[in-house]
Amino acid sequence: MWNCPLCEREFTATNQVHSCCDRELSEALSGKTAHTIALFDHLVDEYLQIAEIKVYPTKSMIALGARINFAYVAQLGKNFIDVVFPFKQVYDDNLCFSKIKQVPGTDQYNHYFRMYFKEDINDEVRKYMRMAWEKSK
Repeated sequence: MWNCPLCEREFTATNQVHSCCDRELSEALSGKTAHTIALFDHLVDEYLQIAEIKVYPTKSMIALGARINFAYVAQLGKNFIDVVFPFKQVYDDNLCFSKIKQVPGTDQYNHYFRMYFKEDINDEVRKYMRMAWEKSK
């Protein structure tokens, strides 16, 4: 494990590339609708039922992590949030992902989940949430 001497964030890789100037969560949620913030809070609450996690707001997204980041809130819309789960293989036999795309030049496949309602996090989504978190252990 390596801790950045500037921001003190812990990483699995020494000298991990990151931004020490990450935003505060309040900045990332500023101007968002109450509905969108409630969806984000619900996602975090669901993850907290799986394990202790950390929330890392960055310039372009909000990362969810433990030892490593395992999910990303890529967009906070007016009435939805887009969550990306990166996996090393394609999981296309599901009803929850709206898009699956390979990250160019890697063996990573981003699985996109769009959440409109709290109820959109069902058992199937929870299964993938847990799978994404387990890779961070």
